[in-house]
Amino acid sequence: MEGVGGDGPSTAATALNQRRHEVSKLFQYYLDKSTPHSLYRWIGTFALVCLYALRVYYIQGFYIVSYGLGIYILNLLIGFLSPLVDPELEPNDGPSLPTKGSDEFKPFIRRLPEFKFWYAITKAFCVAFVMTFFSMFDVPVFWPILLCYWLVLFVLTMRRQIMHMIKYKYLPFNIGKQVSSKIIYS
Repeated sequence: MEGVGGDGPSTAATALNQRRHEVSKLFQYYLDKSTPHSLYRWIGTFALVCLYALRVYYIQGFYIVSYGLGIYILNLLIGFLSPLVDPELEPNDGPSLPTKGSDEFKPFIRRLPEFKFWYAITKAFCVAFVMTFFSMFDVPVFWPILLCYWLVLFVLTMRRQIMHMIKYKYLPFNIGKQVSSKIIYS
């Protein structure tokens, strides 16, 4: 009797794993194809953000989910605006940001690249949107206090980040071609 039906569960598990692997490869294929199209990716994410905001507005709830989402996005934003090698924490044995006008130009390398930043934000909004379908995540809170607390966190964090950017003279955005400050006329 042991041989009868013994292969059933393992065959089903193998088929399920194979199907999951195929879906994962297909998802990765489309993710890779979307990499160079940053504007369209961000437009899609903005549409998802609007859909989430409308859902929260019409339900009049899930403020704690939105607050957690805001804290997570603030954390991602700090990684996006920070250099890969922090001059405060790392000694100058590797690549560093230029501190003087005579220093060699070194491109800004983010701690969190744009694609990973976009992907993490999109996943976060998808998870938060799914959470709005389960009432156990709708914790009753007074949302204006959460909003004020998040705004205070945002202002303090961004002030610290901007002070860091000013101190080490870096700009985390590419604005045109980088040109030397010295102009030589022939």
